[in-house]
This record gives sequence, structure tokens and C-alpha cells, in this order.
Amino acid sequence: MKKAKRISWLFLLALSFLLLVPSMPVFAKGKVYEITIDKEIEMGLHEYLKRSINEAEEAKADVIILNMHTPGGSIDAAVKIGKLLDTTQIPVVAFVNTNAISAGAYIALHADDIYMMPTATMGSAAPITSSGENAGEKVESYWSGEMKAAAKSSSHNRDPIYAEAMVDSGIDLQKLNKPVGKLLTLTAEEAFNIGYSEGTVQSFEQLLEELKFEGSEVVSIEQTFAEKLARFITNPIVVPILLSIASIGLVVELYSPGFGVPGMMGLSSLGLFFFGHTVAGFAGYESLILFAIGSLLIIAELFIPGGIIGIIGGVLVIASLLFAGESFTYMAYSVLLAIIIAGIGMVILMKIFGKKLHMFNKLVLKDATTTEEGYVSNANRIELIGKVGKALTPLRPSGTVAVENERLDVVTEGSYIDAGKTVEIIKVEGSRIVVREKLQKGGEVE
Repeated sequence: MKKAKRISWLFLLALSFLLLVPSMPVFAKGKVYEITIDKEIEMGLHEYLKRSINEAEEAKADVIILNMHTPGGSIDAAVKIGKLLDTTQIPVVAFVNTNAISAGAYIALHADDIYMMPTATMGSAAPITSSGENAGEKVESYWSGEMKAAAKSSSHNRDPIYAEAMVDSGIDLQKLNKPVGKLLTLTAEEAFNIGYSEGTVQSFEQLLEELKFEGSEVVSIEQTFAEKLARFITNPIVVPILLSIASIGLVVELYSPGFGVPGMMGLSSLGLFFFGHTVAGFAGYESLILFAIGSLLIIAELFIPGGIIGIIGGVLVIASLLFAGESFTYMAYSVLLAIIIAGIGMVILMKIFGKKLHMFNKLVLKDATTTEEGYVSNANRIELIGKVGKALTPLRPSGTVAVENERLDVVTEGSYIDAGKTVEIIKVEGSRIVVREKLQKGGEVE
């Protein structure tokens, strides 16, 4: 009897548990990869994202979350990153933590879903040059097309007019009360209302809840030191500075004895340039080979006179820099700027430190053949000035005169003087003796 009651209680307990199970929350266990997109967008970021996405794919991650804090950056880099996101089979979620401006908005639109923090913003994507000026109608048209395509590429098929308004300030959006003449920048609420985000969350943890990945393993991919350094070095502002330091350092070293700090600065700057651009995926072995050959030819020029070898070496070095950059045109501007700065630096060095630098003494003539040093090109007979003589030949205007029984080759001021006339020496300039016809006291010619 007692045994039957015990079995009945166990049966009721099991039945109660089964009834309660459906009401318990069920969490989708999986693997979440978090990739941070911060600071400016450049090609170094593309390589970091490429490595991170490859790791996520190898680990068979369930979702990739882009934690975004970016003011924008390079259009070329953003386009490559957009294509990279399109090729992965893993769902990508853009989590706009603080902002996704300009190129950042473009990257966010390539994600499958967008979530934003309450204070986050997204938009204002007009293309500008490095100097802050408008990039021009051609670039704006291209970028506007890219932004609209990014909006439509999402599975949510977002309305492209808003992406276009982020690029073109002339679009009037009555729904958002956006005044004409202002680029569109969306708040979290506005983005949700127009379908440009799937929701607003208060934290990364709440985002995981929204995605049904609460309790899942979160793998945060950190940038390596090499990737951080490459991102800094490939920054459009840093590249010309680095090349200018390299050019000035090598110029100073070239005109100073031995090998010291300037040379180390120059070589270190070039080394950093090629390291960063190699890690970022710009510089290949061909650029490094060109640079090595060019450098050897320049060094050989110091021992083999002629100049042709040095010129060829310089051309190869410049070519290696041009092919190692993100953009051939941009690198051309950067190299030109570095050459100009190096030229200015060389002039300053010659003016201020020329006497202290070893090789300047070989390039610049320091000696002067002054009269004080005893150098004269010919006898400057200034003692003849004021003396009177007689023209032995007609002066037309040059000829010969006799002064104190000495024959002198002279010239007049330009007038004709007959032979036999009395003349006076009025000027002596080296070997040039100038005379004029002697006048009587009454003003008549003698």
C-alpha cells in the first residue's frame, strides 16, 4: 500500500515538471563573435576584419556583432569592408554603440540587422577630401549610388531615399523634418521609425537577449599590435608625415659625416611605412624588391661617379612607394609633398648649418677670390683717373691714346673723337679705361 502511494507521488511530481518545462525560457546556446570597429576607417581595419571574420567562420560562429564607434574614413576601405561582409555566410549584426558616421553608416547598412544605443547616431555620409572640402560631383554621385545599393542589399530592403539623403543635402525629407541643405543623421528613434534599425537596446547584454543569444559564448576579437600599428601608419594624415621625416632624415645623413640619428630616423620611417602597408595588404614583395634595388643603386652612386645610377635608384625608390600605397594618386601627392619638404629642409641646412656638415663643403664653394685676399683678375689702374693724354688714333669709340709717354687702349663714353685731340681719363674698370674729350675753361674743346 505504501509502495503504491510512493509511486503515485513520483508520478505526480514528474507530471508537474513536464507541465512546467514549456513555461521556462529557452535560450539558444551558440557562439557569438564580437568585432570592434572604432576610430577612422582605413585599409588596416579591412585586414583586421578579414582576419576576424575568417576566425569566426572557422569556429562556425552563429552570429557576428560589429560593435561600432566610428566617425567614418576612407571610402575605398569602406567599400572593401562592405564586400567582405556580403561574402560571409554568418549573420552580421551592426551594433551602433556610439556612432556610425559617413563610411561607418555604409558598413552598418551592409549588416543583416542594425541595433542602436539610445544616444547613438548614424548618417552624414557626404564624401570629402583630406582637406575637408567637398570631393566633387563625380565622387558624390558614385558614393550616393553605393549608399543606396547598401540600403537595398539588406534583407530588410531599407528605403534608399534615406541613404541618399545622408550623402545629398538637397533632398527634402518631410517625414523627418529634415531641412534642405543639411545631411541626414539619424538618431536611434528615427532609425527605428523608418526601418533603418531593428531596435534600440540599452547595452550589449540586452542586444544578446534581443537576438536570443543570452548565455552564449561571446568571443571578442582584439586587434594585434601589428594591426593597430598598421592602422595608424596607413592613416592618410600619417603617411605624408612619415615620408617627410624619412626624406629629411636621409638628406641630413647624406650631408653629415658617419651614420647617426638622422639616418636612423630616415630608415626607421621607411621601415615603418613598408611594415604598416605590408600588414594592411597594400605593399607586396614587388614593392619591397623595387625599394631594395633602388636603395642599393643610390648607395652605389656614392662610389661610382656619373649620376645615372643614382637617378635610376631614386626612380625605383619612388616607384616602390607609389605601388605600396592604398591609392596611386594619393601616394603621388604624398611623395611629392615629402620631396618638397626635403628640398626646403636641404636649403635651410645649407644656409644655417652648411659649415658644420661634412658633404656640404664639397657641394658649396666656400672660397671667394676677393681683392682683400690678394686675388685680382687684372691690374685695376685707378691712379690714371684724371690724367690727360692725346688720341693717337681716332676713337670710334675705342682706340689708342698716349698718356705720359704710355700707350693705352681706351674707349669713349660713346662719342667719336678725332686723332690728335686731347682727352681726359674719367673712369677705370679693370682693363676698361674710359675717356672723354678735354674741354677748355671757357667750355670749348681744346
